[in-house]
Amino acid sequence: MAKNFRSLSDVELVSMLSGNKADASEAFRVLYDRYSSIVHAYCVRVTGDEDKADDIFQDTFIKFYQKVQPDVENTNIPGFLMKIARNLCLNAKRDKKNTIDIDEVDYYVSTGTNYEQKELLDLITRSLDLLEDDYREAFVLREYSGLSYEEIAEVTGISLGNAKSRVFRAKQKIKSILNPYLKDISMK
Repeated sequence: MAKNFRSLSDVELVSMLSGNKADASEAFRVLYDRYSSIVHAYCVRVTGDEDKADDIFQDTFIKFYQKVQPDVENTNIPGFLMKIARNLCLNAKRDKKNTIDIDEVDYYVSTGTNYEQKELLDLITRSLDLLEDDYREAFVLREYSGLSYEEIAEVTGISLGNAKSRVFRAKQKIKSILNPYLKDISMK
């Protein structure tokens, strides 16, 4: 009788990673399917480079598979994955000597989007690049990855209050950066 892996909890799936090869492979695939989109989106937003993000994204799941311990109860798999991705992104930023380039915003915009929406998305993306790394990271984790403040605190190793503060300050800074442009757009 075939197992329904999709109905299993993360804890159950992780415990299967040390089992027989077929079950371990299927358990990993289900975990990958559950969390790959948020991890990839985070990597893209933090690095600003699709190719670099793809590399970090792949490395994240490789490291996850190497580091996860099936005999230890892991209750926050998305947090564990995001922490790995965060560390890899920080390493990549430290190794990178020049600033983030934004050459292609069309990747994030569907082809049916009008010019004003593309322009606004471009402005938001550029405003993220102007934020300090700590604020950008907290904002991306909250708004793009959908993490709670508690999860942000856990992933980044800061207090809950600092997580809330960083997201709030990031939003304030983005608003102040975008305010002149939004006034210009609304006057058209």
